[in-house]
Amino acid sequence: MRVLVTGGAGFIGSHIVDALIARGACTAVLDNLSSGRFENIDPRVNFYKGDLRDGKFVREVLQAEKSDYVIHHAAQIDVQTSVDDPATDAAINILGTINLLEACRTCEVKKIVYASSAAVYGNPRYLPVDEEHPVQPLSGYGVSKHTVEHYLVAYQALYGLKYIALRYANVYGPRQDATGEGGVVAIFTDRLLRGRRCRIFGDGRQTRDFIFVGDVARANLAAIDIDSAAGSGTARRSGGCGIFNISTGIPTSVNELYDTLRQITGSDLEPEYCPPRAGDIEHSYLDEKAAVTGLRWQAKRSLVDGLRDTVDYYRQIR
Repeated sequence: MRVLVTGGAGFIGSHIVDALIARGACTAVLDNLSSGRFENIDPRVNFYKGDLRDGKFVREVLQAEKSDYVIHHAAQIDVQTSVDDPATDAAINILGTINLLEACRTCEVKKIVYASSAAVYGNPRYLPVDEEHPVQPLSGYGVSKHTVEHYLVAYQALYGLKYIALRYANVYGPRQDATGEGGVVAIFTDRLLRGRRCRIFGDGRQTRDFIFVGDVARANLAAIDIDSAAGSGTARRSGGCGIFNISTGIPTSVNELYDTLRQITGSDLEPEYCPPRAGDIEHSYLDEKAAVTGLRWQAKRSLVDGLRDTVDYYRQIR
């Protein structure tokens, strides 16, 4: 099995690469290292430094690798950037993905696995959010992620390119960036280990669905393996194609998250509560049942165990 992972030097992508190598897959990585880190790349993979916006380069990589499958994680992931500079967000996430899809088509790739996001749903109308939930993204990032899902469906219909799109909940774990748009787990962990107070916006009762990056990596391998994904409705699951939430289905409040991390790190620091941020969603968690049935996948790592792994990682790199 030959697999190309775009964004394979990044947080989630590098864990997927590790899982593929452990399985014995011939793996290549395409990454421009704008946010990914070279040290995340396993030396056993073929590494190509370049940008998805260069269609000729993308096609040449796939021609050289003769990949059976593509796992697509290269993206502009900063929500605020997508608001401030939507053209750049669209150029990377939409036009860059079209370049990749064209290369997949001409190089006869069997299937593409695409990293989508819960951001496509917007403000939940009901909980847990399943794949049939109305799609109403609140940022350019969410719009670009959902737009690509439509292209996946079109390329399957037009050219027979199979796809699986995975809508991630809040992914956390080792290698996540603790600065900028880094996830709240990485930010809290980094600050607590440095003896600095953490800011919580609002009263901390807002909930999210936190899923460990190792479980996300397993979901990507399951998406490659699955031959027939059963389902209905807008998820369009048939013939090995479909859209799936990748989540635990368990809501956790920011206060609960903070208290758990404080216990694991041994910190006695109290959080600093700040006014809620405009546009923040109050409660969000996803229904994972379709992935359990259609991908034969389920999250295994408990939040406590995953947080311990994450804290251990940050302790080692300090």
